[in-house]
Amino acid sequence: MDQHTRLLVKVSRLYFERDMKQQEIANALAISQARVSRLIKEAKERGIVRSVVVVPTGVHSELEDELESRLSLTQAVVVDTDDARSVEQALGTATADYLASTLTGDAVIGVSTWSGSLISALQSMRPASKHMARSVIQMFGGVGNPDVQFEATRLTSDLARVLGAEPQFVPAPAVVGNESTARALEEDPDVRAVIEQWSQISVSLVGIGALEPSPLLARSGNAVTDEEMHELSSHGAVGDVCLRFFNQSGEPIESSFNRRVIGMSADAIRAVPRRIGVAGGASKVDAIRAAGLGGWISVLITDVDTARALTQ
Repeated sequence: MDQHTRLLVKVSRLYFERDMKQQEIANALAISQARVSRLIKEAKERGIVRSVVVVPTGVHSELEDELESRLSLTQAVVVDTDDARSVEQALGTATADYLASTLTGDAVIGVSTWSGSLISALQSMRPASKHMARSVIQMFGGVGNPDVQFEATRLTSDLARVLGAEPQFVPAPAVVGNESTARALEEDPDVRAVIEQWSQISVSLVGIGALEPSPLLARSGNAVTDEEMHELSSHGAVGDVCLRFFNQSGEPIESSFNRRVIGMSADAIRAVPRRIGVAGGASKVDAIRAAGLGGWISVLITDVDTARALTQ
């Protein structure tokens, strides 16, 4: 072995195995710091030093990469569940961590308020030590059955509180009796004031619904009627985001129900710059896949079993 190669190995071991700084190596070997830097670079190029990423237990980076590729996502977060934690609890904790690490103080957050996963996320969050968002805005009507409406209202107000943001509520039901009532309510000054804020949303935080409504939504009085469920099913609906239903390709479905919703349109939802979807469980697989393919979400937070089903 020539002396130059010996020096490459020596410098590499001092730097990577003994954690010595480049200047310390230079002093020990009586060479310049610039030469140490060049030797480390050459060692990498010649394969003397090889980088190995050791993935910790509970991190599913390859599965996340595959989800991102298959569903055209910018990011996927896959979490483990166990007997001690439900899927919603696991997703809630992951969502809280994700928001804490990615939100900036100028974010305007749109939120889907009839979601059990998001309520769990909120329960995992603690008030931030710094201002993390400007406002939290409901993306569709937040008024419903009084027995459960407090949960939707609390989700918006408490999320705003922990992020140091201002809450914005839609003072109308998510779904009304007919199209004319929906259009009239949209012209109400208080409702219109919130609608005009929707175009400012920079981050959306939404649940992804299967065709059958969640228990929370079913109890809210904003669920789909049996007749409308049949209509949506006949058009191939597999799920929804903010009560805007879509087919297995993620394309929006026009229906009589859609015209009764007071909320952001399909195009407006898909135009939000960062779109975080939180969902898991076997019943949601088709809906999650379609939401990704249709551009309803750009970030997915889900559990490992759902992620595996999505990549099969």
